[in-house]
Amino acid sequence: MTQKIAIQGELGSYSHEACRMARPEMEVLPCRTFEDAISAVNTGKASLAMLPVENSTYGRVADIHRLLPHSGLHIIDEAFVRVHINVLALPGATLEDIKEAYSHLVLLPQCASFLSEHKIIGRVSSDNARAARDVAERGDSAVAALASELAGEIYGLQVLARHIEDEGNNTTRFLTMSPTPDHSRRSAGKMITTFVFQVRNIPAALYKALGGFATNGINMTKLESYMVDGSFTATRFYADIEGHPDDKNVQLAMDELSYFTTNIEILGVYPAAQAR
Repeated sequence: MTQKIAIQGELGSYSHEACRMARPEMEVLPCRTFEDAISAVNTGKASLAMLPVENSTYGRVADIHRLLPHSGLHIIDEAFVRVHINVLALPGATLEDIKEAYSHLVLLPQCASFLSEHKIIGRVSSDNARAARDVAERGDSAVAALASELAGEIYGLQVLARHIEDEGNNTTRFLTMSPTPDHSRRSAGKMITTFVFQVRNIPAALYKALGGFATNGINMTKLESYMVDGSFTATRFYADIEGHPDDKNVQLAMDELSYFTTNIEILGVYPAAQAR
């Protein structure tokens, strides 16, 4: 039986592209929300989940950092997908025919220059792949979707313009999530350790907590904060470092971190992927 990998969104989304690139042998299971995708893994409907965490143009994906620590899942891999936005329309339509283009709220600002130049009105859809499906079902040659070429293939649309995004390096980072942790050193290259921690309520706690990473020569590639349970005084931090928990310098840094924190939770240990 083919294993399934859960995504948030429709078939043809950029999450679907990430699955085709990183787990081509698995069947994609579309889910309505991130919570649904996580639940699909926890209930055994899917073996893995592919979740976006940040985009080079838009920034971090809302809610993901809040969901991951309580998801019951573990990061086992990462993947980078180059987000190419394309104008998809009914067969036979021309770019001059298009008056409106639908896509996700996040994608529309990323191709604002193209839309303005061609006097196309951007309209919000719940999902870029859903926009492609809706255009196919609507049957109006004046309406287009802004989505991946994969979505065009799936829903029978033609590409009127390729790669219309304003930024030339528009990339989304995805995490492959599993119900079972894997902390093995399974790469000859760099390993990434992702963890969350909450600092103690003392002066300069964060400064002191991070000092061990600097003195032990560890590169921290990400540090983000978010509130805990809606409190303005309780802050949790999400961090990525280059290194493995078994590395001596990582052990020393994590030991020092523990002196200034109330809890530390490792979310995953995985090989560093190459951004595209």
